[in-house]
Amino acid sequence: MFRSFFPNPKWFFLSLVLWFLLNIVLWYSGGKSFGEYIGFPIGYADAELAIGVSRFWSPRFVWFYLWFLTSVSLFAGFWKFKANHPWQKWSVWGSAFILFNVWFNVQASVAINAWYGPFWDMIQMMLTNKGGEISSLYQGASTFLYIAMLNITIAVFNLFLVSHYVFRWRTAMNDYYIEHWGKLRTIEGASQRVQEDTMRFAKTMESLGVEFIKAILILIAFLPLLIKLSEHVPILPLIGEIKYSLVWAALGWALFGTFLLMIVGIKLPGLEFNNQKVEAAYRKELVYGEDHADRAEPVQLKSLYSDLRHNYFRLYFHYVYFNVFSNWYLQLDVLFGLIMLFPSISAGIITLGLINQISYVFGKIRESLQFLVSSWPTIIELLSIYKRLKAFESILNK
Repeated sequence: MFRSFFPNPKWFFLSLVLWFLLNIVLWYSGGKSFGEYIGFPIGYADAELAIGVSRFWSPRFVWFYLWFLTSVSLFAGFWKFKANHPWQKWSVWGSAFILFNVWFNVQASVAINAWYGPFWDMIQMMLTNKGGEISSLYQGASTFLYIAMLNITIAVFNLFLVSHYVFRWRTAMNDYYIEHWGKLRTIEGASQRVQEDTMRFAKTMESLGVEFIKAILILIAFLPLLIKLSEHVPILPLIGEIKYSLVWAALGWALFGTFLLMIVGIKLPGLEFNNQKVEAAYRKELVYGEDHADRAEPVQLKSLYSDLRHNYFRLYFHYVYFNVFSNWYLQLDVLFGLIMLFPSISAGIITLGLINQISYVFGKIRESLQFLVSSWPTIIELLSIYKRLKAFESILNK
């Protein structure tokens, strides 16, 4: 699954994580202002960014573009020298472009959040003062539109790129299995695993992988904002006054939901795996029946279908209580962020603009921390596919 597409997967992913962390440490320990040494304006790293699309070509952003390109080039050059994998252009540079596009979308969300405060404060002021300049409203709406249009354009381009990326990954897996088809053909459901499971693995990784990267980048981008906004919400319901109140609230609520769904959904990956096995056994006997008159006897098919039905009914039962808990949690999640602001709203210490900013940032942080909650059904499916392909590949390891 991985060695077909990535150079030496174990060390590749370990080096990727270490290189990623090293760059984050360097960036936040002073690297974001290193551009001053090559001619960037003094103090550009701490300058206030414009609320609009112009922030994306400000010196701070241009320096990050240069930093990212240099970092990726060094990493790709190292693995080109170390392994020179045939799919390296897609597995290394393709991954880097996807990461950059996801980062850009997160930064667009940060820009939209910066727009929320002044715009909604302006609306509150107009309502309080019985009116105001309508041109200011149109100008504020246009600013949001420009950011949103740029964000959508990049997001659509990234979907196109990711689709090609995962198809290349599927092609690499397919070529790898076909190369060893002589050893793999005798395994139960071999044709299905090569044709269907590789396709499902690639499509699942397409959605799950991008969302995971996005969750990490959202956390990095929005956590400092949430820490700053927590100063306006010193008191939480039931808990009282606490420092970094919104950070603790988001972390506690997300961890509660994650562990809750992991516990109630613990049986689902095994059942999904068994489901694919009984489906494959039933389908295989039907295929044999097409070419051999003595196969696919009604009694035999009835027995195989009985196994299939038994597993499906067990799966339905376990999904009942899993869906109850997950949907109740997500419904409560809609109100949770607003309830955390009730003490500050009732005390009149925050404005309408701050409410919208805090709700947006708080929602983004919870969205990031709740990655496992929102993606658990997809993770279950991916685990079952991984088990099938891992068992498939075990014959090659032997």
